[in-house]
Amino acid sequence: MSGIRILLVDDHPLFREGVRATLAREAGRYVVAGEAGTAREALTLAAELAPDVVLLDIALPDAGGIEVLGRLRELPAPPKVLVVSMHARIDVVAESFRAGALGYVVKDSAATSLLAGLAAVSRGERYLDGAIAPQLLERLDAYAARRARPADPAYETLTRREQQVLRLLAEGRDVAEIAAKLYISRKTVENHRSNVCGKLGLRNLAELVRYAARMGLVDLEGSQGEGG
Repeated sequence: MSGIRILLVDDHPLFREGVRATLAREAGRYVVAGEAGTAREALTLAAELAPDVVLLDIALPDAGGIEVLGRLRELPAPPKVLVVSMHARIDVVAESFRAGALGYVVKDSAATSLLAGLAAVSRGERYLDGAIAPQLLERLDAYAARRARPADPAYETLTRREQQVLRLLAEGRDVAEIAAKLYISRKTVENHRSNVCGKLGLRNLAELVRYAARMGLVDLEGSQGEGG
């Protein structure tokens, strides 16, 4: 099979169909080797097909794209990854690159952005969608200011997993979502939640959300969910 082999990962069939149509116009440069609608399918196909590039939605029904990125990096022949997401949030973009993505494209952008990102990532180069720039620049100062705030000694007593659960709860995730995202049981999530509240002296979810916002762990403007 000639051309750069693509694994297309998105839980919306119509979006996958649109991407296929866009790639088909590239005169055989790209070949869709496989498609997946869930994280489990994506990881299975990535191992079986060894694609050159994975076009990855950051939000999947059974796990988050960040977790999928980490698992893809563990493969014997890790594919290059271009994230395609509806979000232009700085924390999601930054976390995607930290997890191993080479490029990031917003779904609302023109097909030319997707093709430009795919071409760059295929060459092993980084790519950031130009549509993200305005939001990125607008929030850099606020993001830096939050990170510069003094740490709460109580927060430092949380384990890394408890810190993850705290942030996800503050983002509005329920126990089932967190369990799937972190590959742990619901009971374990509930135990972590109890430990977090105990260590930080928090009585309910509202206090937990306010604490996370005060610490700069979440952005209350755009932190509710990552669907699409």
